[in-house]
Amino acid sequence: MIASRVLRSLPRYALVCGATLFSVNSFADSTLFTALDDPSTAKKTFEGNVQAGYSAQTGNTKNSVLSADTTMTWFHPDTAYSLWGSARNASSNDERSSEKYQLGGRTRYNLSADNYLFGQASWLSDRYNGYRSRSVATLGYGRQILNGPVHTLRMEAGPGVRHDEFQQGGNQTRALAYGALTYDYQLSDNAKFTQALSVLANDETTFNSETALNVAINKSFALKLAYNVTYNTEPPASAPEKTDTTTTVSLVYNL
Repeated sequence: MIASRVLRSLPRYALVCGATLFSVNSFADSTLFTALDDPSTAKKTFEGNVQAGYSAQTGNTKNSVLSADTTMTWFHPDTAYSLWGSARNASSNDERSSEKYQLGGRTRYNLSADNYLFGQASWLSDRYNGYRSRSVATLGYGRQILNGPVHTLRMEAGPGVRHDEFQQGGNQTRALAYGALTYDYQLSDNAKFTQALSVLANDETTFNSETALNVAINKSFALKLAYNVTYNTEPPASAPEKTDTTTTVSLVYNL
């Protein structure tokens, strides 16, 4: 029923924003890496997707949002390598209100059917939320608790390091503890629900959450509805709000 409602609403979104992404509230720090990268279940050697969008409003108010996202994963018998990136810009009445760029990479090596090692690194520039740049690198151990076809659940944890360059000046480098959980529920042949959580913990702890529904339209396109939340216990002084959220509806093209 959920999938059918989403598909019935697709033409309305397509008329409003075409192959675009529609955002509500402020942009969240979506540094979660939620791409499924288990080489033991991969059906092909490469999987990737691209999301790109633009929306604009004129009249009594003038607003625009431009976005682009991509994720690419290469599979080998026991190893997977992933790259991902995103860019978002928003303006209101000809004044920039948000500007955010992210790049990241990840590798996973399966020790057995249920156990794996991982390493990942990411870079973020989000000056409207206080960060001129933020770099995070983590590595550690993961366990595949459930491995489909209906339910998929994995947990991973390990040490890491984080380097922050603040918009108002200054920088800081600290060790951290990383933990993440990703759960997928295959609702039907065409619809999948995902809930992902991650924690970057030290004296300043960042919690990330993504709740998403992905509905396949055909082999190449899918509709994704997602709600992202980031909670930072000690945000930069230039962006004191602790909670940052994003609601998105996007059209995804599978490479």
